[in-house]
Amino acid sequence: MAILERFGDIIRANINDLLDQMEDPAKMIDHYLIDLLEDLAEVKRSTAEVMGEETRTKRLVDNNKTEVEKYADLAKKALVAGNEGDARVFLAKKQELENRDSELMDVYAAAHENAMKMRQMHDKLAADIQTLQARRTMIKSKVSIAKTQEIINQASSSTNQTEDAMDAFTRMEEKADRMLDEANAMAELNIEPIDPA
Repeated sequence: MAILERFGDIIRANINDLLDQMEDPAKMIDHYLIDLLEDLAEVKRSTAEVMGEETRTKRLVDNNKTEVEKYADLAKKALVAGNEGDARVFLAKKQELENRDSELMDVYAAAHENAMKMRQMHDKLAADIQTLQARRTMIKSKVSIAKTQEIINQASSSTNQTEDAMDAFTRMEEKADRMLDEANAMAELNIEPIDPA
């Protein structure tokens, strides 16, 4: 069983190594930025909804205050006209609207707080994306430089191999020269005797 576990570990390690080699930083940062831009679009939509809700609740508060003032005016006019019954109805309606005002103010305060938080999150995410886009250019430059350095390293390795090949050619040329010299010497020995007899 231990052999199978070790075999599994080796396979996982090899797969992870292959994935690391295949991972291109330039492509990965583009992918991360695309994901962040999609997130920003979603946050922007949500922020707009929350800000819209804040505006709606503010309008309800303002409309309620206008209604309170309207019924207060009607009550005054009814009293001036001598209609105490109508004045009481208008004051009761005004009181009802004033009671509702505190509830609307609480709702508006919560909506305002939420809108501020969402706006802060939106602004921070937008600023972070701008920072990452600037870093992206740097990272891509580094990747480009690294790839150029790899090409130089490979060319340097080829230069070393060329030097080795040149040394081998020189040795073979020297060996061929020796063989030719020996063959010429043998031919010379075969043609002329050294002893004059």
